Amino acid sequence: MKYFDYLTKEQEASLFYSPPVAFNQYTPKELLAYAVGAALYMPATRTSVAEDILKLRASGLVTVIIDLEDAIGDGEVCFAEESVVRHLSFLSAYADNEPDPVNSIPLIFIRVRNPEQLQQLIFRLGPLIKLLTGFVFPKFTAENGADFFEAIADYNSSRSYDAPVLYGMPILESAPIIYRESRLDSLMAIRDLLGDYRDYVLNVRIGATDFSSLFGLRRSPDISIYELAPVRDCISEILNVFGRVEEGYVISGPVWEYFGNSARRSLRPQLNPVAFDESFGRQPREVSRYSGAADGLIREVKLDKENGIVGKTIIHPSQLRPVQAVYSVMHEEYIDALGIIGSNDGSRGVFKSEYFNKMNEIKPHLNWAKRIIQRSLVYGVLHEEQHFAYLLPENEYSHV
Repeated sequence: MKYFDYLTKEQEASLFYSPPVAFNQYTPKELLAYAVGAALYMPATRTSVAEDILKLRASGLVTVIIDLEDAIGDGEVCFAEESVVRHLSFLSAYADNEPDPVNSIPLIFIRVRNPEQLQQLIFRLGPLIKLLTGFVFPKFTAENGADFFEAIADYNSSRSYDAPVLYGMPILESAPIIYRESRLDSLMAIRDLLGDYRDYVLNVRIGATDFSSLFGLRRSPDISIYELAPVRDCISEILNVFGRVEEGYVISGPVWEYFGNSARRSLRPQLNPVAFDESFGRQPREVSRYSGAADGLIREVKLDKENGIVGKTIIHPSQLRPVQAVYSVMHEEYIDALGIIGSNDGSRGVFKSEYFNKMNEIKPHLNWAKRIIQRSLVYGVLHEEQHFAYLLPENEYSHV
């Protein structure tokens, strides 16, 4: 499995200077954490979950989260749990008939409600659990977090030799984390807890919808989450605690709630209409300005990326390609990163970029360069003449 594998070989060669590498559940955590990417939520009660996963896999779906929490009603829990077993049984039968079973289905996670449900599901799923890459832990705190990760650790300590590691992804979204008087203590306590289970923490996820709810807020499609002051300040603190290089966590961005053409703008487009020169025989394109939802999503993902966030929770298939495309690495970034890493031998401290538009300092930019290389492995490096807009679907972004 790899990103953009719906492209033909010719399309891939024309777009990518260095194409994405393949990965699966067995890929080492350091790379797999970057590969989670655009994680599509599906309510467990949806009857067509398994069929939808297979259909979307063919058009770029890499990560799916089957939701047993907020996406279902409190009275639907038993039915939802039974549905999970049916969905995974269907996918298991499909994979068994494929020539490459491990790579025939995307990375699958289940968002559980509490540690008790997690323990019950691990037992109930039996051999079906091998289809899962992990579980997602909502409303994660230092108080409930140990029980979540103890269940994961217990499973991993006794799993069969051929079973992949089972990971956990905590969602930071509870009141003690965003309320200013308790925020730092809460985050530091969570950091200490995750340190005890570091091998099993795949992503640290930000749940901005719950944060917004605590203040009675909901952003419009014209507004980035970074423009809601209480949530912005909390995200900043989360990045400060978990985004440090020495911590080694990959942080995933909050959900974007809008999709399709129904999101009408009240403000002018937030992305500049950027035209791209004709390359490899293709016509010039510019980002379309008709969809406020898509415009806002791309803008927010770019802000996520600039803040060191990799990946995003999504709730509609139309959001898949925009998120994935933005995380592809530009040729200029890649060449700068290679030069910085290659010059990290003490022979010099600074050099001019091969693009002749900036100075690259070895020590200050080294950690940035290492992260670019990790991202480039998963999302690929575009040719010098190419831009992420060429990876966007024609019906959402087109020449205007």
